[in-house]
Amino acid sequence: MTDAPTAAILIIGDEILSGRTRDANMHYLAGQLTEKGIKLCEVRVIMDEHERIKDTVAKLSKTYTHVFTSGGIGPTHDDITADAVAAAFDDPIDIRDDAREILKAHYEKSGSELTAARLRMARIPDSASLIENPVSSAPGFTLGNVHVMAGVPSVFQAMVASLLPQLTGSAPMLSESLRIILPESEIAEPLGVIAAKYPELSFGSYPFITNGVFGANIVVRGTDPVMLAKGVSDLREIFADSA
Repeated sequence: MTDAPTAAILIIGDEILSGRTRDANMHYLAGQLTEKGIKLCEVRVIMDEHERIKDTVAKLSKTYTHVFTSGGIGPTHDDITADAVAAAFDDPIDIRDDAREILKAHYEKSGSELTAARLRMARIPDSASLIENPVSSAPGFTLGNVHVMAGVPSVFQAMVASLLPQLTGSAPMLSESLRIILPESEIAEPLGVIAAKYPELSFGSYPFITNGVFGANIVVRGTDPVMLAKGVSDLREIFADSA
């Protein structure tokens, strides 16, 4: 598990922090990264502020294999993510011909005008590669190890589908769960013994109370299906009377 590429997700937007909009992109991307074998290590949510975006992107890009951003690449004045990411890499940014042609073709097909506001979505850093957007055409981009995508969930998901096949992952993370009807305090010691026996696996305990009955869902994760099966089998044996 330690050899897996690592990742951070950076959610950008005042509307998320104010509670006006509920973020769905982190949950979706986390699942996709797990299937790809890319280990998600950190998630941050920050406001639409140039210097904050720039500094956060710079720090995260030095820490993780990949950084995925969501939000702030639309046509309005407060969509500043592209400029801030470009600044983090000290890369020039302006309207690029390849992005302009994509937008031009899209709006001609729909019978709409490519306005100055819409043309802002063609502002791409010089050194970036484009991320395809089959939903609304306006592309995302990859600069260094930072992948910049839209905040609208349908567009974000389409961009993720375009991007992930190009990235190298490791063995996908597998998981199994076991529901145990015991207080977590009684589970802790035997669970610790099993976790020490299988250092290749991770064991998580998530307590619950149902109708006054205490219990916990034990989630076992790992990349080796044989080892995962052994760990879960040992758990079932120890907690046979409580599962």
